[in-house]
Amino acid sequence: MIELIPELAELELAIFDLDGVVYRGSQLIPNVDSIIQTLKDNSIDVVFNSNNSTATRKAYVKRLTNMNIQCKREDFYTSASITASEITKLNQNAKIFVIGEIGLKEELKAKGHYIIKHKKEFKLVDYVIVGLDRDFHYKNLAIAQKCILEGNAIFYATNADSTLPSEDGLMPGAGVMVNAVQVCTGHPPKKIFGKPNPFGILSILEDRQLSAEKTCIFGDRLNTDIMAGNRAGIKTIAVMTGVTNKKEINELRKKSQNSDKIDKDLLPDLVLENLNDLFVR
Repeated sequence: MIELIPELAELELAIFDLDGVVYRGSQLIPNVDSIIQTLKDNSIDVVFNSNNSTATRKAYVKRLTNMNIQCKREDFYTSASITASEITKLNQNAKIFVIGEIGLKEELKAKGHYIIKHKKEFKLVDYVIVGLDRDFHYKNLAIAQKCILEGNAIFYATNADSTLPSEDGLMPGAGVMVNAVQVCTGHPPKKIFGKPNPFGILSILEDRQLSAEKTCIFGDRLNTDIMAGNRAGIKTIAVMTGVTNKKEINELRKKSQNSDKIDKDLLPDLVLENLNDLFVR
């Protein structure tokens, strides 16, 4: 049996963000595959929760399997799958205009929703849903605007990340597309389903039938991963392999001691240089 650090002695469920925690772009972060397998070998349930809505869960399985991480489709809770589940609670057969990629579209279609593609159908659209779209086009922005301002569409977003980590550094995130729709319509999204909102984590706890007290999230982003974990009542662990560094966290802690304006949900319970620090040496 391996020995986890004392703060995680009761751990039964580990939730991993992907970008910046498991990999950066196409590159596995060193040793993460063996760390995840070690947790599984010690009866700790491992799942993945990403704000990136571009890929299907099937594609995520293939990607991680190629990185020597054993997983299945049901282990992934993406902002796309969470959005599709939450939308289905509102309307089981919605007509939706999407700014986003295949991951979001496939999750919505799998739940029985119809994807609207043409401007002439704008009055039929129930929801405009915006996620990361690396082929973001002015034409689609104009259609989204028309659906919201001249039709009856309600604006939702998968997530509002400002950046996306990659092996080449930071890239623009879904927040760029979300802000574009907000600016041209004058309407913010009615709801953002991904992190920092706790919908995904609460879904994981329900699906896995495990308690918040014995669950943790490993994330690299304070304003998404850590905030979502704190809002869901689980232990939060920031790792320094993505967009956040220790200096930023230390400065935030100091500010929070002297100001009520700092949201305490931004502060992790624990900071690790990398996932190797999970274990007692």
